[in-house]
Amino acid sequence: MIEPILVARGLSLAYGGTPVVAELDLDVAEGESVALLGPSGSGKTTILSAVAGFIDPMAGELRLRGALVADASRSVPPERRRVGMVFQHYALWPHMTAVETVAYPMLRGGIDRGRARADAAALLERLGLAGLADRRPSELSGGEQQRVGLARAIARDPDLFLFDEPTAHLDTPLRAALQQELVTRRAATGTAALTATHDVAEALAVADRVGLLREGRLVQVGTPAEVYERPVDLWAARLTGPASVIDVMVEDPGDVGRPASVRIGHAVLAIPGIATAPGPRRLLLRPDWVTLGGELPGVVREAWYRGPHTDYRIETPAGSIDVREAGAQRLAVGTAVGWGVRRAWPLVDTER
Repeated sequence: MIEPILVARGLSLAYGGTPVVAELDLDVAEGESVALLGPSGSGKTTILSAVAGFIDPMAGELRLRGALVADASRSVPPERRRVGMVFQHYALWPHMTAVETVAYPMLRGGIDRGRARADAAALLERLGLAGLADRRPSELSGGEQQRVGLARAIARDPDLFLFDEPTAHLDTPLRAALQQELVTRRAATGTAALTATHDVAEALAVADRVGLLREGRLVQVGTPAEVYERPVDLWAARLTGPASVIDVMVEDPGDVGRPASVRIGHAVLAIPGIATAPGPRRLLLRPDWVTLGGELPGVVREAWYRGPHTDYRIETPAGSIDVREAGAQRLAVGTAVGWGVRRAWPLVDTER
């Protein structure tokens, strides 16, 4: 059995004596990308800082490639851990040029200056920064600084990349481009990655698995499809995307190959994938799981044209729902509409 790159067991972390992360268990496998998704203050950056060696555990342990690097009594210093961290605020040395910044970890690794500089220049060229090698951070845009930070992390030849909100300060087009670049570069090297982000789209785009963090605790870990389509509770559903909740009566939960029979108001619908017992239930609906046109009644209360699609908020007897339809807005506010359900997911909590 191959040892995971990163293993955290019972990891508890604090800042200034204030607990931030409690009893974290997490593995990152060879070549795997894991995203930690959560709101500000949930402990994402604290976990990355502990893995990098900047914070010592209160309890539990951290292992990299099977070797213990930190527990409550000892901690291997950051420079002796084979991790490459890309910081949210870039953290570039202001007095160093881009090529000097990227060459620095190679020099620390024992490579002679000439070769380190040549390898750094080649790495910058691969990241589209060849003409900017002699510029200092003040002469670079935010996106260029972020790519220099990525090049510096790659130059360490790490076992594990740590990305702390890597695209948080970039505009939308550059954010999408850099997200793709991170995926491409990590795949090319085969290096595992642990990413901290509050951006749902980023987490779903870059990760093989996503861990949902709430107040320093993991509440769900799964593939992007699992956490989006089958959230463990309403909090997880709202964290991972637009979430509408309706009150229904499940008359027959169905089984493999047979849809559930669900009463919504006066209508009974056949909906696939509802693995729950009969009785009153609350169902999660994503905007793309709902169709306009159907036997269920509603009234358009709000509409937002988004360019490639239009989002509608429909008031219904079962509750308010959001619906997404491709193309320009075609329904005015106040219009009576019918709607239907392609799929749904039963929620287990009573939070509203």
